[in-house]
Amino acid sequence: MNLSPYKLLAVTGVVLLAGLVWNKKREIERADPRRQTGDSGVVLLVAEWCGYCKQLKSALDTAKVPYTELDVEDGGAGYDAYNALGGRGVPITVIGQDVIHGYDPGQLGKKLSQHGYPVQLN
Repeated sequence: MNLSPYKLLAVTGVVLLAGLVWNKKREIERADPRRQTGDSGVVLLVAEWCGYCKQLKSALDTAKVPYTELDVEDGGAGYDAYNALGGRGVPITVIGQDVIHGYDPGQLGKKLSQHGYPVQLN
């Protein structure tokens, strides 16, 4: 098989690009907080300035729901988890393998109670 230098360069470029895309996908998968929540763990992705985040954390604290808090603006694990979940705002709540974007008291209350955490949200 005789490839011209241009075809060889194009094939090499495609292979390198595919490798970069595959590696980025693996990084995103590693950062997904659902890998640590199991069936009923709770992770909150929040920002310091977010009023709904504070309201949700307060309700979970009052109900004594154990959760892990990740700050999406820290440039570390919170930021990576936010991107892995396709973040488009805060809060993002991971309950078991379910992801809830935004503050939706009905959906949050339903999912939390399904996982054994009765919480009153307003």
